[in-house]
This record gives sequence, structure tokens and C-alpha cells, in this order.
Amino acid sequence: MSDTDLIKLYSQRILALAAEIPHTDRLPAPDATAKKRSPLCGSTVTVDVKLENGKVAEFGQDVKACALGQAAASVLGQAVIGRTRAEVETARDQLKAMLKTDGPVPDAPFNGLEVLLPAKDYKNRHASILLALEATAAAMQDAEAARCA
Repeated sequence: MSDTDLIKLYSQRILALAAEIPHTDRLPAPDATAKKRSPLCGSTVTVDVKLENGKVAEFGQDVKACALGQAAASVLGQAVIGRTRAEVETARDQLKAMLKTDGPVPDAPFNGLEVLLPAKDYKNRHASILLALEATAAAMQDAEAARCA
């Protein structure tokens, strides 16, 4: 990877997002928690959710990832309150398609993930970028299952 590639990949916008991740406090009494880890790089994201009427009412995340994973968690944190599991899963699937198959940028309110377009050529970073959305979808699924039990 050349210096120019690194500069493009870790743009100022990505680094700014990584430095200002919202909702970094864990929830004291979440409806569910999910932790996802990328075996390739060791990045981890742990997410707590509290749901009301099928939507995220409270959200907390502990992000231990590269700047790209942190930037994705930052965009997620800005948009996740008030979202349904279907919306989070759609954003996850759209982000995966954007990175892996030249799919379009995720729909609003997750369209800030467009900042990660330069990472599509770096397959070894994809897992880290997807962690926050994957953990959130899993936590929401677990919270919904617990309510039905």
C-alpha cells in the first residue's frame, strides 16, 4: 500500500469520525448486548440496546477497532436512535454490498457510510467496518427474541 493509498483510505473525514464516536457509554440495564469480533484483525465492537416499540431507544457501544471500524461505528451512532432492526439490517447489507460488489451507498440516515468507499479495495478491512452494524443487528434480534419468550 503506497503512502497516497493510505492517505486516501484514512482521510481527514474518516479520522474525524473515528475521534468522535457517539454513545460510547455502555448501558446499565440493556435489553440485550452483542459482541462481534473480526478474526482477521482482532477488532471488536460490543453493543447494548434498549428498545421501545421495536425501535432503538437507548444505545451504547464499546469500539476497539481501526479508524475505519471506528468511523463506521460513529456514523451508526449518529443515526441509530429511533431505527428498527429492519433498517439496521438494511444498512448492514447495503454497506456490505457497497464494499464488496460496488453496490450503492446505504440509504439515509446511514448514507454517511459513503465516507468508507475508499476501503472497498481493501478487503482485509471489510470485517472491521461491518462490526458495529452486525453487533447492533444481533443485539436488536436478541432483545426482540427476549420479549417474545
